[in-house]
Amino acid sequence: MTFSRRHFVKSGVAGSLLMPGLLSELLAGDAANPVAPRDPHFPAKAKSVIFLFMSGGVSHVDSFDHKPTLFADHGKEVVFDHPETRNRPGYEKIFLKRPDWKFSPRGQSGIEVSDLFPHIAGQADEIAFIRSMHTSHSNHYNATLGMHTGSFAFARPSIGAWMSYGLGTVNQNLPSFLVLAPQMPYAGTQVWASDFLPGAHQGTRVFSGPEPVANLSRRVPSSKRQEMELAALRELNESHLATRDGDAQLATRIKAFETAFGMQSEMPAALDMSEETEDTLGLYGMTRDTREGFGWQCLAARRLVERGVRFVELIHTGSSGNWDSHGNMADHGRLAPQVDQPIAGLLRDLKQRGMLDDVLVVWTTEFGRTPFNNTADAPGREHHNWAFTSWLAGAGVKRGYVHGATDEHGIRAAEKPVHVHDFHATILHLMGIDHERLTWRHGGRDYRLTDVHGNVVRDILV
Repeated sequence: MTFSRRHFVKSGVAGSLLMPGLLSELLAGDAANPVAPRDPHFPAKAKSVIFLFMSGGVSHVDSFDHKPTLFADHGKEVVFDHPETRNRPGYEKIFLKRPDWKFSPRGQSGIEVSDLFPHIAGQADEIAFIRSMHTSHSNHYNATLGMHTGSFAFARPSIGAWMSYGLGTVNQNLPSFLVLAPQMPYAGTQVWASDFLPGAHQGTRVFSGPEPVANLSRRVPSSKRQEMELAALRELNESHLATRDGDAQLATRIKAFETAFGMQSEMPAALDMSEETEDTLGLYGMTRDTREGFGWQCLAARRLVERGVRFVELIHTGSSGNWDSHGNMADHGRLAPQVDQPIAGLLRDLKQRGMLDDVLVVWTTEFGRTPFNNTADAPGREHHNWAFTSWLAGAGVKRGYVHGATDEHGIRAAEKPVHVHDFHATILHLMGIDHERLTWRHGGRDYRLTDVHGNVVRDILV
């Protein structure tokens, strides 16, 4: 009988109360472990990512892209003469709409941010704003899919899954990719799916409330009995795998059992906010009994990256009740206070703990909103993929910096345009990954997050 290294390690520690920790350490470098930590392509600036996604389309001209001319030209009729307008019936002739919030210079950098996000505005000196973002689709589903997978029409692995595949994770008792999503977003679970990558790289969804992760409690009388059951199950799984060398699905299933066991102790501790000080809770706008809301999500994200989770995504709202302010921009005013203080608190908390040096914080939405409408004085704004703003802060990113610009009315990315593929290439670069080398062979061709596109936005890098 042939014994693999994995079989030997497992047999030697299966009866021990130290089994979970020993297995994590000993199997971390094993080829059969799909999330074993791996070296980046080159020295990385960031060790982990916190990805903040605002569902629905936040208006760039009401938040981070100041356009004085748009204020001055409110109500002015504009006629488009551009091929893209053929795809937007009714927008050949439109009326400009002023922003609903005042802009002011912020911090030492003097970057102008609106009163919609007063707390984030106070952190402008920590942020690199990309004001020249653009994307390839104006529908929520497609644009959300594109922002997460680089594909606007077909299911592909999420950026978090690609990150897990490329780098693995240092904490084998927690998933490498976690998604804090109380509500289902546009594109559903495809937002965090692994698609053709091994299933171990897909995101694990975490809810807010009394049971953030379902079925974490042990269902047998003692931990010793559970260890024995898991050891027996692992024995069967390993025997099965030995006859099917290289079966990624089986390896993923075995790893899932190991991670689930580790999560029983590690995840409750990670999400236990009782040890946090009142000052820290206050940064996020939380009280001692807070169990939900974006403040809870942000603080949970900090605690998870502290424990070695590679990629944490926070999704604000879902496919309804979100930033899709067609009818009235006052909806932005309702939603902004839900995220403004928590996000600013996250940046301040990471900085004071020295974590902003190796954690990359990404803020984005799927597209912007039109600086115009097809009727004069319409209170809302429509979908706008031609231009929007995203920003990054933390590891390897210039602070108090603005990259690119839109035209005088914020309609098109006019200077140093950044496509979603460029955005993804830059995030991967900061994690030490060459986006052209991170590939997976599927269906007869090599796939990557950036497809056949993407350039690192080097101007924003330190």
